Amino acid sequence: MVELNQLSEALQRGDMKEVERLIRESLGAGLSPADILSNGLIAGMDVIGAKFKKNEVFIPEVLIAARAMHGGLAVLEPKLAETGAKPVGKVVLGTVQSDLHDIGKNLVGMMLRGAGFHVRDIGIDVPPQRFVEAAGEEGVQIVAMSALLSTTMPKLRETINALHAAGLTRKVKIMVGGAPVSREYAEEIGADGYGDDAAAAVDVARRFIETSASAAK
Repeated sequence: MVELNQLSEALQRGDMKEVERLIRESLGAGLSPADILSNGLIAGMDVIGAKFKKNEVFIPEVLIAARAMHGGLAVLEPKLAETGAKPVGKVVLGTVQSDLHDIGKNLVGMMLRGAGFHVRDIGIDVPPQRFVEAAGEEGVQIVAMSALLSTTMPKLRETINALHAAGLTRKVKIMVGGAPVSREYAEEIGADGYGDDAAAAVDVARRFIETSASAAK
């Protein structure tokens, strides 16, 4: 019988083949896909995220854990779909116009997927109107965008203004990040949240979803 902490530990080691094997074994033993996701995969990524915040692991370790997560999800997602299980939330993710950097964006995307979010990555150098179009799609709850250059930071404000003008800020929450971005700047331009690293971005996204769920009760 598979203990899901074994799955969590394999994911933390970045052992993708072991993650895939343990998921198949867990499914064969009758564990529910949602339980495997929450208490195996997401639990493992939560540990990695916590260690990343405390500088106990670094980007390479996060990347190999995320790769193991991706491999595990490839096995698990068809079973999750059969049970009708839904993601924690839906996020549109991108780097603002004129900014071609994607390492930080990709890391945030992997961490969000590891936390159970559905992530629609719309890429780099994304014009404000493209963010507006993606944010307007069915089920999107969060727009996450980054700028790695001080010269592209104004595009964060421009994109937020475009989302306001389109009336989408009643529907979606906006979070921003990137090397030159500060919490003060995020507040100044009207973002709902700020993450200073990928793990913090997951915390912000979770808080958005929890607040939304509480407000809906």
